[in-house]
Amino acid sequence: MLKERLTAMGLENVHTNPQSAYVFATLPANTDKKVPAVGFISHIDTADFNAENVKPQIVENYDGHSVIPLDKAGEYTLDPKVFPSLKKYQGQTLITTDGTTLLGADDKAGVAEILAAVAYLQANPDIEHGPIKVAFGPDEEIGTGADHFDVKDFGADFAYTVDGGPLGDLNYETFNAAEARVSIKGTDVHPAEAKGVMVNAIQFGMDFHAALPEYDRPEKTSGRQGFYHIYDFQGSVDHTELAYIIRDHDRDRFEARKRLFTGIADQMNKEFGEKRIQVELKDQYYNMGEIISKDPSVVEIAKQAMKNVDVEPHIFPVRGGTDGSKISYMGLPTPNLFAGGENMHGRFEYVSEQTMVKATDVIVEIAKLYTQQ
Repeated sequence: MLKERLTAMGLENVHTNPQSAYVFATLPANTDKKVPAVGFISHIDTADFNAENVKPQIVENYDGHSVIPLDKAGEYTLDPKVFPSLKKYQGQTLITTDGTTLLGADDKAGVAEILAAVAYLQANPDIEHGPIKVAFGPDEEIGTGADHFDVKDFGADFAYTVDGGPLGDLNYETFNAAEARVSIKGTDVHPAEAKGVMVNAIQFGMDFHAALPEYDRPEKTSGRQGFYHIYDFQGSVDHTELAYIIRDHDRDRFEARKRLFTGIADQMNKEFGEKRIQVELKDQYYNMGEIISKDPSVVEIAKQAMKNVDVEPHIFPVRGGTDGSKISYMGLPTPNLFAGGENMHGRFEYVSEQTMVKATDVIVEIAKLYTQQ
């Protein structure tokens, strides 16, 4: 559908990259100046919370304090007492769910904003711009979408993911991220004859988890504080598996967190007198700030673009990652711009139409600024 839409809009080199399944397209430059090619990237997949049969609702001229009913039965509502972010949107048009699904503004709002910006540039040829590259990809929500991103085929010199949250969000620092899987081999015998023989893998899984710092959990941390997050624990006396994600903005602390995992396993194996616990670590992505800090111009242009369209930049480290985390390490600096979504990944998700318009304005302004460098 996107290929058809982009082709109908008159963009060039519209194709699906066979390496990554991204749809790529180019809006050619309309100036003879030598201008860097700028890319804008969004993902088309959504989170997996009731993601089918989405029926958006439009709330016009929201008053900033009323409760917004979502479903007909009134079981689910957007209440400013629960979601104080609603108070920011007085007088604006909100797009909400009907209470049964997510909305999908993450990141279909980004897709819409990029398409709207391209259409605006086409309709206003007096606005000088260099080559504009657009990309729409899959699988961001499961963390694999950018694994095979083809930077050479995309052809941009700088890029932005349009995948952030509320108005003004600008991110160029993300977590360093790893996954850890802990496998514990037990010995299962009858409890009546267990003394000195049984090795209860479930119990030792609990002991392993208890050896991690008590407060280094997502629910206990914020800002630049990293964490260990156990998201799966399954098994029996005979065999138990634990799955974690490990996160930290600082690379040295990140590496120390991984060493703690292997250190706990080594100590427990030493006490067993044999290797019963195995830890498998897999890095997922790194803090793109390490790359972008070497040439922060890509961030400075985004900041100036926001200010030019009366948006105050809100810069903060992401407690997560974006496709730009991986793409930046492939040699294409790719910070993240706001797309407007609030309460993402659930039935209470909503987005402001006016914020989406501002996101479109920022994209257009970035294209303009690159011609002035």
